[in-house]
Amino acid sequence: MTSFLTEIDHVAIAVNDLDAAIAWYEDVFGATVVHREVVESDGVSEALIKVADSYIQLLTPTRPDSPVGKYLEKKGEGLHHVGYRVDDCAAALESVKASGGRVIDEAPRPGSRGTMVAFVHPKASFGTLIELVEDPS
Repeated sequence: MTSFLTEIDHVAIAVNDLDAAIAWYEDVFGATVVHREVVESDGVSEALIKVADSYIQLLTPTRPDSPVGKYLEKKGEGLHHVGYRVDDCAAALESVKASGGRVIDEAPRPGSRGTMVAFVHPKASFGTLIELVEDPS
């Protein structure tokens, strides 16, 4: 079987205060934000910090009932998920489903930066929420 994963797209960190988290990364690591976006469908505001060919994705909820809002309420700040790049999100998602894996998204959907994304449930992946990311650029 050929791997669908081509590289790590991002590591997502859930935070209560996005501006404070950005300032910390700037002060401690000299990092700069290369992209900011509100993803209304997910109820989050994100800031991306470039690290080599990947990103640190800082996430904060825009509403308390969003998945990230619920995560912060239950678990507090910290690692939320890992995003893996794939060439074909639909094919990768079908592969997960065909292997009996549990998915959150039944079909790919629009993500930030013009990507297509789908999430794999952490109960199917050893406790880690996984995002499959197809970047058309």
